[in-house]
Amino acid sequence: MSITRMRRAAVGLTVLAVAAFGAVATSPEEADARPKPVDVTLLALNDFHGNLEPPSGSSGTIAGQTAGGVEYLATHLAELRAAAKKKNTITVAAGDLIGASPLLSAAFHDEPTIEALSMAGLDYASVGNHEFDEGAAELLRIQNGGCHPVDGCADGTPYRGAGFTYLSANAFKTATGKPLMAPYAIHKVQGVKVGFIGMTLEGTPQIVSQQGVAGLTFADEADTANRYARELRRKGVEAIVVLLHEGGTQAATGGINDCVGMTGPIVDIANRMDPSIDVVVSGHTHQAYNCNINDKLVTSASSFGRLVTDIDLKIDRRSGDILTASANNVVVTRDVAKDPKQTALINRYKTVLGPVAGRQVGVTNTAITRSQETLFGTSLGESPLGNLIADAQLAATDDEEGAVAAFMNPGGVRADLDAGPVTYEEAFTVQPFANNLVTLDLTGAQLYCVLEQQFVTARTLYPSATVGYVVDPNGTTGTMADPCAGTRVVRGSLTIGGTAVDPAATYRVTVNNFLAGGGDGFSALTGGTNQVTGQIDLDAFVDYLTAQSPVSAPTLDRIRTTAEVPVS
Repeated sequence: MSITRMRRAAVGLTVLAVAAFGAVATSPEEADARPKPVDVTLLALNDFHGNLEPPSGSSGTIAGQTAGGVEYLATHLAELRAAAKKKNTITVAAGDLIGASPLLSAAFHDEPTIEALSMAGLDYASVGNHEFDEGAAELLRIQNGGCHPVDGCADGTPYRGAGFTYLSANAFKTATGKPLMAPYAIHKVQGVKVGFIGMTLEGTPQIVSQQGVAGLTFADEADTANRYARELRRKGVEAIVVLLHEGGTQAATGGINDCVGMTGPIVDIANRMDPSIDVVVSGHTHQAYNCNINDKLVTSASSFGRLVTDIDLKIDRRSGDILTASANNVVVTRDVAKDPKQTALINRYKTVLGPVAGRQVGVTNTAITRSQETLFGTSLGESPLGNLIADAQLAATDDEEGAVAAFMNPGGVRADLDAGPVTYEEAFTVQPFANNLVTLDLTGAQLYCVLEQQFVTARTLYPSATVGYVVDPNGTTGTMADPCAGTRVVRGSLTIGGTAVDPAATYRVTVNNFLAGGGDGFSALTGGTNQVTGQIDLDAFVDYLTAQSPVSAPTLDRIRTTAEVPVS
């Protein structure tokens, strides 16, 4: 059916109006005779990451307000449902509800978060990359219920599974070619059908440990959405919503309901989606935006439960088409009453967790942040906390495994450390993935190749204090196929322990198992030999904090540029 769409601007709203040719009334009497459209409200969130309690610091504010915490989120959702027609409200999410979670949720394999969001009325959620952190079997357990195969039901009560449906259209079992989970769902509201297609980003295998995605294949997002949109239409579904764990970024000047200078993968994906897809609820980038891309409403609610996207749809009763779609990102403020059921859930799990979370493991002299210094005008430099973690990993493996250097990936540093006492829970929040340390052999030539790959992936590896090198902003960047062809790292400048690295010599280097498996695009690390798996990265970090306290922020002098160190 031929459709035209018009965009109307309103304060705090993105509105898409859709009119079907031949369906416009020619007189007031005809207009009155047509059945009124069905009003449907979608309440959307994304990237919750197990933040049951209000996040601290900058992670707990947005749009100038303190925000987040599931006790407040549940109350806001209830109020938004009450403001709409309750029976016409569907609550959805765009992935990463779990994984990289605070200790209160992670200690119980994120069962508390699933219970809390189920209780808050979530209906459908796409899988995100972090839903695969513990593998496909664990994700299916999270959906269907049952005690953890190793840790059992740690809180002493049965885990009944999610009260909502996870959708996973583009993660396929490699052996059979079948989707791991249901690719879509059809939800009826007053006789009209709304279809939801759920997906994660195609690049999930590059940002999740290889164990987490073993046996799975991930397909292109737009192609998959279009495939299932056609299937939904064959089933009589004309109102189609995609829940996609992939996103973009708008310019810094944009507010939570703006779409200023939008860039990122979501732009290309939305532009390649079929016209039958009306709304895309996105995520992954932890950004807030409210856009019209390719005549589609494209939204994101930032992260950690600080926003809820309130999406209003008007659907034609006869055709099932979405006539208009508008959205508004609403701040989950903390000036509302706490939901008592959520409070009880939090208190129950805190009681079971006991004194572990509050145990002091060290002291910091000053706040140690994960923020990166500017390198070449971009945030690709060192990080105080990232360097500290690399130092901790080297300290855990130098005597034990003969390591002489260590490197930490930026995505694994999830929170800052405030000045003063550091609790186990705070240390856990910094490093929540439970990755193992891996010490391996790399030649000097391979080390240069690993460092060159930083500029291909646009991700900096934080080096231990034993490492130093110089970067040339005028050097060339290699490719994923041949990162060694790059010349950004000045040859001869790389030192370990103050001694120039010999390309032909072999060095013992420590990374985490995520990086050792080629995570974050560092495929050059998979060439390492004589791998030895060591302790959990968090344990190494805690041991270092305890042994070195009081700890100060490391000096950022491990990566320098040719402007600082002229090279003849």
